[in-house]
Amino acid sequence: MEVNKTIKKKTLYGYQEEDLNKIFTQLGKLPEGTNILYQLPTGGGKTVVFSEITRRFIQQTGKKVMVLTHRIELSKQTSKMLKGFGVANKVINSEVKELYDQDDYMCFVAMVETLNNRLQEEKVKINNIGLVIIDEAHYNSFRKLFKYFEKSTILGVTATPLSSNIKLPMKDNYKHLIIGESIQSLIDKNFLAKANLYNYDVSLKTLKLGINGDYTVKSSDEFYSAHSMLGKLLTAYEEIAKGTKTLIFNNGINTSLYVYETFKKAGYNVKHLDNKNTGTERKEILEWFAETPDAILTSVSILTTGFDEPTVESIILNRATRSLTLYFQMIGRGSRVLPNKSEFNVIDMGNNIARFGPWDAPVDWQEIFLFPDFYLENIKNDEEIERDFVYEMPDDLRAKFSKSDNITFDVKEEYKMVFAQGKKSKLVLEKSIEQHAQICVENSEDVFDARILAKELKDEIQYRVKQYSYCIMNNTKNYKEWLEEDYERKLRSSISKMFAAKM
Repeated sequence: MEVNKTIKKKTLYGYQEEDLNKIFTQLGKLPEGTNILYQLPTGGGKTVVFSEITRRFIQQTGKKVMVLTHRIELSKQTSKMLKGFGVANKVINSEVKELYDQDDYMCFVAMVETLNNRLQEEKVKINNIGLVIIDEAHYNSFRKLFKYFEKSTILGVTATPLSSNIKLPMKDNYKHLIIGESIQSLIDKNFLAKANLYNYDVSLKTLKLGINGDYTVKSSDEFYSAHSMLGKLLTAYEEIAKGTKTLIFNNGINTSLYVYETFKKAGYNVKHLDNKNTGTERKEILEWFAETPDAILTSVSILTTGFDEPTVESIILNRATRSLTLYFQMIGRGSRVLPNKSEFNVIDMGNNIARFGPWDAPVDWQEIFLFPDFYLENIKNDEEIERDFVYEMPDDLRAKFSKSDNITFDVKEEYKMVFAQGKKSKLVLEKSIEQHAQICVENSEDVFDARILAKELKDEIQYRVKQYSYCIMNNTKNYKEWLEEDYERKLRSSISKMFAAKM
């Protein structure tokens, strides 16, 4: 009787039931030994769906099910969920050397590496496996096990049906993709929290791409550990997420430690976590994070899978990535709904929203699955993203120019006009300098005040020079640096001339 009570507690939502029926329809249509893939967003309840699939499959076919995961935490969570559905299962972990009791179970949960080792040693041979379920199927570590299950049907489950290795597309291993509910639909039905997205434009020119197609840890560490970026991060937190439970993702342990020191020095409740922490330390830190309302946890990408803390209110992407999977995984950590939580913040410090689009925007997963090369080749590069940046003067700086009605100057529009009139392009910068000099003079008592104000325009000068260099198609670092220095020198001179004319 106790088992039945447990089963009753675990009921599927309408969309999960629909997906389940789609999956069983495909399993019925396709010949045994066909591999299919199921996509459902992070937070949509993939484990719930495949636990019920396991239960029904065993009941309907009398064959066994093997569930494969790539992390120890996921194995434990999956085993617990299966038990909740009334499916007795055995976890094959590093302590299990041989399977004397395999006839006692219809379901096994195993980590990839452990199972691979046991199968290679020929110490474990599991009979009558009809279905293999692969959690987080976009990882390529699972492929080495396919040869042992050629007669079984394989069901891969993932939030992002895009292989972590560009050279090994998922369509090579899976014949059919079943697409679940979209993120927006899950938000509309109150199954996922709504993300309030904030992005801070950053220039990523110094980041380098590694052979895996993503930014290297070394170049990320150098960029995000810089004093200016740490300052930008702290400001972003204080403007948007202050006092909320916040998870910060970094691409490098050094960066995370610098972030920890920066927030600690500013008096915030912060801890750092990386894969060098012991199991006990990790457990203590995560318990502290769960229990502390204003906790800030800075980490490297170890909390993207197998970690579930529904009370997270703010996610900070203090890194850039070119991995669509990682982008969805990081933001997904904040998307759990609670009775008192229907929204969460996402602060992007790596132009990721500009690269991939908003987290809740529609995605054509079928096209990505069938034509991954085309999708990957068309991800926006950093130069394209930066061309679309629009500089906005911060409010505190704008207040210093309160006597000026108009403080904007559109370099691109000005260039079009100058070009149409057949005049020299450098006239654009001359007009820009004149406009900057004008607003400095209008808001200052004397030439010295005006020059101090001009120094505060450094970010905007950099932005205008960059826009100009795109227009004339000369975007080299040295040329832009020379232009900025020349601009600042001419601005000082122009301010002096305007004050002289006043006198």
